[in-house]
Amino acid sequence: MFDRLRELGYEIRFLSHAEAILKQDFPEASEELEESLVNFNIPITEIIGSGGGEALGTQRLRRSLAARKWVKTKFELVKSINGVPRESISHEVDHVREFDYDGGKAIIAMEIEWNNKDPFFDRDLENFKRLHAEGGISVGIILTRGTALQNGLRGLVRRFTVERNIRSFADLEALGLEPTSRQKKIVNGRVNRKKSPLEFGEAWASHFVNDKFGQATTHWRKLMDRVDRGVGHPCPLVLIGLPTSIITFDPDARIEMVEPEEVEEESEV
Repeated sequence: MFDRLRELGYEIRFLSHAEAILKQDFPEASEELEESLVNFNIPITEIIGSGGGEALGTQRLRRSLAARKWVKTKFELVKSINGVPRESISHEVDHVREFDYDGGKAIIAMEIEWNNKDPFFDRDLENFKRLHAEGGISVGIILTRGTALQNGLRGLVRRFTVERNIRSFADLEALGLEPTSRQKKIVNGRVNRKKSPLEFGEAWASHFVNDKFGQATTHWRKLMDRVDRGVGHPCPLVLIGLPTSIITFDPDARIEMVEPEEVEEESEV
């Protein structure tokens, strides 16, 4: 399962018999997911332009999933006593796929954590755990930056500065980037320090990645830390780490500063 993704460097981990469930009962789900991911890419200019938020490539992935009926869904769990509602809890999941199964409906839920604060993993895993316990979902899936991508981002951004001959803040501004005074102070400090000063491109690339994609954001190791201590258990989980191979370089591509956008229609179950 997911052989093509593994060949591209994707990290895959199954928990609580999730692989057997997908293979036996929902092979279509894994096929749809693999088809959406196998050609997925994010140009380095979109990472730079996103400022660490959701890249345009991630938005394209969301649209690809939505086209395959993996849509944003709001779950509402209502508990009552003698017909009187006592408690209502809602959970919103970015991508949900429903399948006809055994005379009813089976649901697979998926969250994409491209670059959030890492406590979002706790939210996702606990939501999946609760929804699974209540019979709301069969499998939960989380997609995030893989180990190689997280560790390689600094080198990828540094490559961008070399290819674009970025040697000053003026060069960045010519590309449409506007570093803050705080960022300028930090980068200048690394360039002008007496001990082991850095070249401008290296200093800026290092700061950009640390500032926007730091260790406290959502990536593979942070996800493993949680599942290894049992967060989300016993919900069947599929965990997918994005590889460095999704990052592409085009010497003529322009940078456009963008904001995240909603791409799916919402439904309720």
